[in-house]
Amino acid sequence: MSLVSNARRAAASAAVMGALSAAAYAQSDANYPNRPIRMIAPSSAGGPVDVIARAVSHGLGEVLGQQVVVDNRAGAAGLIGSETVANAAPDGYTLLFGFSGPLVIVPHLGGKTPYNTLKDFAPVTLAAQAPYVLLVHPSLPVSSVKELVALAKSRPGKLNFGSGGNGTGIHLAGELLKLTAGIDIVHVPYKGAGPGQTALLANEVDMLFNGLAPALPHIKSGKLKALGVGGAKRSPLLPETPTIAESGLAFNTSGWYGILGPRAMPRAIVMKVQGATVKAINAPALKDNLTRQAFEGVASSPEDFGKLISDEWVKWQRVIKAAGLKGQAG
Repeated sequence: MSLVSNARRAAASAAVMGALSAAAYAQSDANYPNRPIRMIAPSSAGGPVDVIARAVSHGLGEVLGQQVVVDNRAGAAGLIGSETVANAAPDGYTLLFGFSGPLVIVPHLGGKTPYNTLKDFAPVTLAAQAPYVLLVHPSLPVSSVKELVALAKSRPGKLNFGSGGNGTGIHLAGELLKLTAGIDIVHVPYKGAGPGQTALLANEVDMLFNGLAPALPHIKSGKLKALGVGGAKRSPLLPETPTIAESGLAFNTSGWYGILGPRAMPRAIVMKVQGATVKAINAPALKDNLTRQAFEGVASSPEDFGKLISDEWVKWQRVIKAAGLKGQAG
């Protein structure tokens, strides 16, 4: 048998095997999911990421007809859990409930990140957003963001703002305010958003960004003043409080949460999870559950979620560089 004949046989065999593999893969995609799905939450149990991940995963499982099990993989500011998904088989059975910290903030803080956010994940859909709110102690003589900025400019380096720790989302919201408003205020980190808010209640710091859910009872009781909401629109839970952007600042930031898979996850599976998430989030029970916890269910296309991640990557890279921040978040 000639070398040419052998080569032709080998090529034909490879083509057949390739076609069979493709057919099997397509059949696998069509049958997805036929077993439970693992949703990695890169945070400890009981925290806000875990709470929202469980609510969304339960709704997603009901739509898909398979259990979606939340697997908490805390540690290294969310890098451990996120890396687990980046290295997982791209079959749709290991997903990430991702958020800004380990995806677009921690990678800019100078340490080694075990994945490339923009290359190693397949964005599926945004799932929820939670606006940050700018809070001040009632004793501070301001009633608006404009008045706060004017006061800070008249006292450079004299006002301070608390946070949940270096490199956390609410810390960087304060750094973004400094950068966009051109003010000099001093950062005071605490070991978590809870202790930071407690410090503000005790008048140990002048201001603090925090999530709306933990802040809302203190706003309603008058123990804290809400000057502005960080997102693109007013919150239905705080309709009288304007956005910070309404004061004239180019400011837009909020906590966001979304679903991602490993980068090579097939498009058919990406779209099946995306479509099921849209249905889950629009279900009245889940929508009401999210609203009660001051989250807004917001689904998106994979492309729009990918653009959000890219935009956030650029924004926080700029803010972190301007602030001169280094080291792991926390």
